[in-house]
Amino acid sequence: MQKAINIKNKKARFEYEFLDTDIAGIVLKGTEIKAIRMGKASISESFCEFNEKGELLVINMTVQEYSHAYHFNHTPKAARKLLLKKKELKKLFKEVKNTGLTIIPITLFINDKGLAKLKIVLAKGKKLYDKREVLKDRDNKRDLDRLKKSFNK
Repeated sequence: MQKAINIKNKKARFEYEFLDTDIAGIVLKGTEIKAIRMGKASISESFCEFNEKGELLVINMTVQEYSHAYHFNHTPKAARKLLLKKKELKKLFKEVKNTGLTIIPITLFINDKGLAKLKIVLAKGKKLYDKREVLKDRDNKRDLDRLKKSFNK
């Protein structure tokens, strides 16, 4: 049995404030799912947007070419359709259109049935001063942990 695939977008928590999460399926070709199962994917620069048909697409998700396929291989940065229920799509479309929020993928994983799933988040961009506050809190926590560790010795 191979290891569990769990590809994360680590920058997203720093750049955005998360509001609501959903899990969506992805429409993939055969070589794409094989490459994802090998761990050859990245969602660090990706985002989601609606097309003119009202479908939700993940843009800029990189799935490296499958090494054992030759002329039937996929393009690495193609837009891929996400699978959600109509009710969820309408809710997300309304939020994005009215309030200017963005949809960010934060985790790409393989479920128990062997299907690729993408955990997406409705997010609001952080301001520069919010990011500075997070960095300051992180530094203060690290210094406090060091003091506690040296005090306990």
